[in-house]
This record gives sequence, C-alpha cells and structure tokens, in this order.
Amino acid sequence: MSLNRNEKAAVVTDVAAQVARSQTLALAEYRGLTVEHLNALRRQARDKGVYLHVLKNTLARRAVAGTPFEVASGSMVGPLIYGFSEDAVAAAKVISDFAKGNDKLVVKAGAYAGKALDADGVKALAAIPTKEVLLAQLLGLMQSPISRFARVLAAVAEKRAGPAADAAAEPAAEATPAA
Repeated sequence: MSLNRNEKAAVVTDVAAQVARSQTLALAEYRGLTVEHLNALRRQARDKGVYLHVLKNTLARRAVAGTPFEVASGSMVGPLIYGFSEDAVAAAKVISDFAKGNDKLVVKAGAYAGKALDADGVKALAAIPTKEVLLAQLLGLMQSPISRFARVLAAVAEKRAGPAADAAAEPAAEATPAA
C-alpha cells in the first residue's frame, strides 16, 4: 500500500524530528526476518531508547538531507531498517547484538558525528561500553589510588600498633598466678 503525498510528508517530518535529536544512525538489511524476530528487535530497541523504523529509502534520504547523517545516503539501498539513538552507541549496539544472534539481519552501514560508517565501523561502535559502564569504570579508576593509599596507611598503622599491643599483652599474662 503506497502512501499519498501528505502521508509521506508526515513520515519525513517525524523521521527528521527524530534525526535532529539523535547522535547515531545504524542501518541493517532485514531480508528474511520473520515478524516475531522483527517484533523482538523492536522490543529491544524500545527498551534501549532506540528509534527503530522500516522506511522507504527515498523518504529516509529526504529526512536526513542537510543533517550530519546525510553522509550515509549512499548506503540507503535495499530493504533496510533504520535505527536512530540519542545515546552514541545504543542504535549500533541493539542492531549489532541482534545480528549476532540472527544471521538474517545484516549490518550494512551507519553514521556518527558526521562520518559514514561501514558495517565494521558500526560493530566497532557497538563494542564501546555504554555511558553508565564508562562512568563506573572512570569512578573505579579515580577511587583506586585513594583506596590503595588507605590500605597502605592501615597496614602501616597495624604494623606499628602490632608489637606494642603484643608487648602489653605479655606482662598481663605473666602477672596471672600459675595454679
């Protein structure tokens, strides 16, 4: 069923609004996927905050015209599913992870920061940990020297207090009468 001119304009407007909020675009060919697989992919995308949509390529090209994602226009051929995300890695991660478990979904291309990405680039982007994981790792790195220093101080204090505590305990043991 084809769309009339007004419906096409509405689709382009909707996608262009999503493009304006997004940092990443990931494209994948979905030829041969069942409806159940597509629904599972959409569920995962929704959970991760990824806008996932099957679009006509001409409408997608119009929606990304004049944006940093325009560099991916050359890759917009064939039956594609488009993933846009505000998080820098979410779209690439959702599509790449799903493609690992399903050989019918083939990662084709993408765009990030005004640069076109090939399939390997999208997979490399997907391999980057999420923002929360990166923040946790950074916090761990920042705490590491402080916690090591605290452990060293505790060990030094324990070592200094150790012989004095042992010496104080020995006279008390000698003072007790033997029966």
